[in-house]
Amino acid sequence: MTGRFPIEDVTPAVSGGRYPAKAVVGELVPVSAVSYREGHHALGVNVVWRGPDGAIQAFTRMTPGEPGLDKWHGAIRPDEVGRWTFTVEAFDDPYRTWRDAVVKKIGAGQSAEELANDLAEGADVLDLATKIVPAEDEDRVRDAAAALRDTEKSLFSRVTPALDLEELLWHNPVRQLVTTTRSFAIWVDRQRALYSSWYEFFPRSEGAEIGPDATPIKHGNFRTAIDRLPAVAAMGFNVVYLPPIHPIGRINRKGRNNTLIARPEDVGSPWAIGSDEGGHDAIHPELGTLEDFIAFRERAEELGMEIALDLALQVAPDHPWVKQFPKFFTTKADGTIAYAENPPKKYQDIYPINWDNDYRTLRDEVHRVVMHWVDNGVKIFRVDNPHTKAVNFWQWLIPKVKETNPDVLFLAEAFTRPAMMNGLGKIGFTQSYTYFTWRTTAAEMKEYMQQLLTSIDWMRPNFWPNTPDILHESLQNGGPPMFKIRAVLASMLTPSWGLYSGYELFEHVPRPGAEEYIDNEKFELKPRDWAAAERAGRSLAPYLTKLNRVRNDNPALHWLRNLRFHEIDNGALLCFSKRDPETGNTVLVICSFDSSNVQWGNTTLDMPALGLEWHDRFTVVDQITGASYEWGQYNAVRIDPFVEPAHVFVVQAR
Repeated sequence: MTGRFPIEDVTPAVSGGRYPAKAVVGELVPVSAVSYREGHHALGVNVVWRGPDGAIQAFTRMTPGEPGLDKWHGAIRPDEVGRWTFTVEAFDDPYRTWRDAVVKKIGAGQSAEELANDLAEGADVLDLATKIVPAEDEDRVRDAAAALRDTEKSLFSRVTPALDLEELLWHNPVRQLVTTTRSFAIWVDRQRALYSSWYEFFPRSEGAEIGPDATPIKHGNFRTAIDRLPAVAAMGFNVVYLPPIHPIGRINRKGRNNTLIARPEDVGSPWAIGSDEGGHDAIHPELGTLEDFIAFRERAEELGMEIALDLALQVAPDHPWVKQFPKFFTTKADGTIAYAENPPKKYQDIYPINWDNDYRTLRDEVHRVVMHWVDNGVKIFRVDNPHTKAVNFWQWLIPKVKETNPDVLFLAEAFTRPAMMNGLGKIGFTQSYTYFTWRTTAAEMKEYMQQLLTSIDWMRPNFWPNTPDILHESLQNGGPPMFKIRAVLASMLTPSWGLYSGYELFEHVPRPGAEEYIDNEKFELKPRDWAAAERAGRSLAPYLTKLNRVRNDNPALHWLRNLRFHEIDNGALLCFSKRDPETGNTVLVICSFDSSNVQWGNTTLDMPALGLEWHDRFTVVDQITGASYEWGQYNAVRIDPFVEPAHVFVVQAR
């Protein structure tokens, strides 16, 4: 900053402005800054926004917040994907200075004679204003200046036209001694970057057949997996995430349940990528051809869904890169290539990448692979373990892809240390997996959400109750009510959520001593009889459909910045709301964390957060059961998890 007035603590400014903040098209992005000046003269503050083309899009006057703190607030709603920038400006506001002084002096009883200089100075300010206001308002401002100079009129008649210009000159101020900050950047994505519902399934399991001891008889493929897409779309999911679809290595292939020795018929882990059949740019022959994949993608798009592909930068020992680019890997003292380890775990079927041996060749090759899939219609990538790859590589790759394809999105599967997770968000990842799975009490969840809200400008959370790798103890032992509880929390707390198939069938049996599934689909085909489960009433699909319909129908749930918590006097219950300021749509959720017992609670609602006055009465309509209640600030709630473990209310003001 250079200029006359201090401007401090500008937000959003990620790491002091080193990285762009994040927003999506249509999102109301708040901007704030601290600015102040000496004496009693009025200070004005505004924010100037420039769109991706560099042209000024908006001049937004900022308003002061809590008195005495000198913190100013504004907002913008970007309407285009790309890199936006903004600056904050502080300025001397002579009209407000004049107006405040004249109002006080008239209130103190001063006469026109005593105010002669003030009236003359005000007229001079309005002369300047005539050159600033819209053309249709020029005569009004000019007449007000003339009135201030007209000594034949009463004091009241002379000042009133000028005083009535307050709103006009708030939005079109006379600005003097303008001070400007440096430029700050915001990367604006398409809306799916913030609001999305993901469903993960293995195409090889759809249409597959297995025999005794999970012996594969028939391998599913893209053509058979197409038949699963209508059911996924009917549940309201809009992103279909596929584990790696590439050839699977044969050397050191893992068997069922991650055993070290595979049977000849074992299909292996899709994350052990590459064989003599191809690498990251190839498709497993048993899944089909590139044309089959495109047909699968096009059918998903017809149903209103996008395909997300897994980007796992690791290889099987027989991946083509091992021979073509041996410097991509780490060679041990005995001349062998190091396989992946996370002691005591060993992954003999996977070679990790070395990011320091041949960096430029490596990055260009990965960029080529990514663009191959982008060119074939893939706009979303779920990135496997990005925290085990060089951070500066992602900082190069993601902007490189967005140079030509700004609508491509990247989800970070990074269950790791907070600094790394936040860092990946800062350098460009669109969304991130989170610690949601391990927040199993209302207090833990509230605290965690409040932490996430502080990082909203750079890390967008995506909540998953389960993954092929993660079957939390709460799902292992909590029964069907816990499956509902975790789905409600994931889908209502954040705009983006996802789950791994089998969740709707209440799959919950772990491998002994592990937080993952027995007979894990990562290592075997797992065909499921979806229709039989639905006929028998043993499917959660209708409930998931309701949750996604509620999300779709209520714009309040499309955002994260609007999350507010409310007091409830039972630690087993969490009460929170979201309100869309543009439509007034308000959703209020009360969810139990106890899947075994009835819980009672008494709410103390933050009424302004619901768009209501403290004394208002209103109607809440449960979107799950259809029941309605008349409520106020204080309400008693009973939740029976075997009936419904949560209320998902839409608030209707009287």
